[in-house]
Amino acid sequence: MKLFDNKVQETKYNVLREVAIQTWKGNDVFVEFNEIASQVLPKDEPPMHCCIYKDRAVVAERVRLAIGGSKKNKEVVQVIDIACDECTEAGYVVTDLCRGCLAHSCKEACKLNAITIDRHQHAKIDKSKCVDCGRCAKACKFSAIHNFQRPCEIACKVNAIYMGDGGEAKIDYDKCINCGACVYHCPFGATVDVSSIVDVIKLLKAGDTDGMKRPTVAIVAPSIGSQFLYAELGQVIAGIRKLGFERVLEVALGADMTAAKEASELVEKGFLTSSCCPAFVKFIKTKYPELVDKVSTNLSPMAELAKFVKEEHPGSRVVFIGPCIAKKAEVREKPASDYIDYAITFEELQALFDSRNILLREQESVDWNQASYYGRNFARSGGVAEAVAQALKELDITDFKFDPVVCDGIDKCKQALNRANKGALTNNFIEGMACIGGCVGGTGNLVRYEDAPEEMEEHIEDASATSIIPNLRKAINII
Repeated sequence: MKLFDNKVQETKYNVLREVAIQTWKGNDVFVEFNEIASQVLPKDEPPMHCCIYKDRAVVAERVRLAIGGSKKNKEVVQVIDIACDECTEAGYVVTDLCRGCLAHSCKEACKLNAITIDRHQHAKIDKSKCVDCGRCAKACKFSAIHNFQRPCEIACKVNAIYMGDGGEAKIDYDKCINCGACVYHCPFGATVDVSSIVDVIKLLKAGDTDGMKRPTVAIVAPSIGSQFLYAELGQVIAGIRKLGFERVLEVALGADMTAAKEASELVEKGFLTSSCCPAFVKFIKTKYPELVDKVSTNLSPMAELAKFVKEEHPGSRVVFIGPCIAKKAEVREKPASDYIDYAITFEELQALFDSRNILLREQESVDWNQASYYGRNFARSGGVAEAVAQALKELDITDFKFDPVVCDGIDKCKQALNRANKGALTNNFIEGMACIGGCVGGTGNLVRYEDAPEEMEEHIEDASATSIIPNLRKAINII
């Protein structure tokens, strides 16, 4: 079956795989750069850019980010300047479809005299006057005027992407929420998330430290139910163990913990926003500082589970595996950084499998069922609210009317937060997800949710526990 959505995703994977192969061998990645480049850039294929030399320069930058990036730039999402195609400035442009007609309806429609007619009777737009109202485009009978949008700018719903002086993409980190939308949508792969794949391999290779057994534990996001569809889920878990992880736990179990605590906090405070999506939380901090005290103080499911693991097994190293680029930023900051060592995506997990020649379909499937239906459903938009409602019911809290608003994507989050900021929101709980569809629509996924809704539904329904609180009582035995 098709593994990647596009060539950009495949190229990113190829670099990660080759870097991982060299790291497992204990080689210096940059010493082995020629070998990596020869695998990523086959000789029998035409160059992706103007020449093979630029291709190699871009690969060198991808390798640098694959090994953790520069110490001078701590940001999770970065732009590879040399890979950026410097797309045309966004706005209305006259295309070659202009017929040089007699009517010049476009010029007549423009109230700002931004359109002129050249000696060939073709329309031209003066960008210094144009305000992108679109009147000219509507007036043109040949649809020759097009509203061009840069893919990265369209993808970024917080307006953190802008055009530099040279036309290249730039990121305003005061606005960026690390959602990774620009990473997935850039057709040239110029926006990239920094990887911790090398650090994870080093953890797995380390073994004992100072004579103490320090096991490395993988905690896996519930959206894995929609990933690696070419194998059974139990085979995927077996593959993760084969990489060297001593245990593989469901982050959905951490979601059960979060739901129970969030329900209690909501009753105590009367109004709350969810805190499981780090991009949503950062959006509130940067855009709505007045609402920061309304964000749930509970740890995200990832951090909640990792905290429990480290309390029960001191010295353990914990690696999060999931669909989320923003989680890479979350694990660098407190309190999550106290409990989680590194975060990688499902894209990076695929590269790890292939770097060790682990064929998932050849693995013996293992049983993996630790969380409740509600914990697994956290992966979908609306799942958090449903879990909190269930927790309230199980906690026998009957004198509190739960009235949530589910925000699927940042645009919907903006609407609810704007109303809350003005005191006009009647709901008492905001569930915010930066990615459309929730975590199943994450930018670090191999498979988009729309391609695997049935598989995700089956994974949620297969949960052995149908209640949250009783399942949590068994957690200590599971972990």
